[in-house]
Amino acid sequence: MIDLNNKTILITGGAGFIGSNLALKIQLEFPRANIIIFDCFRNDTTFSNGNLKSFGHFENLTDFEGKIICGNLNSKEDFSLLYEFNFDFIFHQAAISDTRVDDQEAIIKTNVNSFYSILEIAKNTGATIVYASSAATYGNCESPQKVGKENPDNAYGFSKLAMDRIADSFIKDNPKHRIVGLRYFNVYGPREFYKAKTSSTVIQFGLQILSGASPRLFEDSDKIFRDFIYIKDVISCNLLACDTERSGTYNVGTGTSRTFQDIANILIKELDKSCRCEYIPNPFKLNYQYHTQADIADTKTHLKFSPEWTLEKGISDYISEIKRIHQKL
Repeated sequence: MIDLNNKTILITGGAGFIGSNLALKIQLEFPRANIIIFDCFRNDTTFSNGNLKSFGHFENLTDFEGKIICGNLNSKEDFSLLYEFNFDFIFHQAAISDTRVDDQEAIIKTNVNSFYSILEIAKNTGATIVYASSAATYGNCESPQKVGKENPDNAYGFSKLAMDRIADSFIKDNPKHRIVGLRYFNVYGPREFYKAKTSSTVIQFGLQILSGASPRLFEDSDKIFRDFIYIKDVISCNLLACDTERSGTYNVGTGTSRTFQDIANILIKELDKSCRCEYIPNPFKLNYQYHTQADIADTKTHLKFSPEWTLEKGISDYISEIKRIHQKL
């Protein structure tokens, strides 16, 4: 793994789920790294679906000791605060990531327009970019999902595909610059709690069970498959991406599909509870992904990434954090 000590590192969206885990991992493993977090943090504004416009939360960063800049990607004034730094690495995690947001203008401005500004910083500083793409680029494509065969069915997925294409063009025009897009599949783990309704079913089911309720699953959840990947594997892949010689877009999953029913069953066992699941109609039948499974052959070959956390191991590792959160509620 590349040595990030004495390197200047930007993490956009650093108060969010993946960004905060990444910041704290780098701080732990590379104590002499100069880490700058750029995040707009949350306020009370919501989208039309009722979900918050930003999920960044200070409590994700209470152990962070680096620099923090509160700023919005859509603000040129805020963005100009980054120009004083000579970045070696940029982890671009900030985005509108809610797949149920209908405000296409907001999504494209935030996810796509700002990406040009990130690329400009990289071009001026020579920084390596590792950015968050998404499995949402595939829509309902047949499993296993493979880079080059995309069909997004929501604005978020489209915005991420647009970013991947912009990155491809940048790579062709700037072959000496390293840029890697990571298409995250279903990520779960510590520091996702503040994503609220958009957090994983792992924490949602876990908190329901601990509250004495039945976990609420969609009907036929034993037939709905996802490639669930633990946050620790995602962070490992981000760090490995810093050291690859091959720019491009890569899937970040386990390569194995599991059902939502599997998650409920594992949680009930781990929490040692006796409860039955409650099944409700799926309100998202239109444009709903019923099967995802990442083709990670290129990720293994070019990023040297090999997932270490099975769903059972990941949930077991996560249980103490779910219990801690429940005690605070």
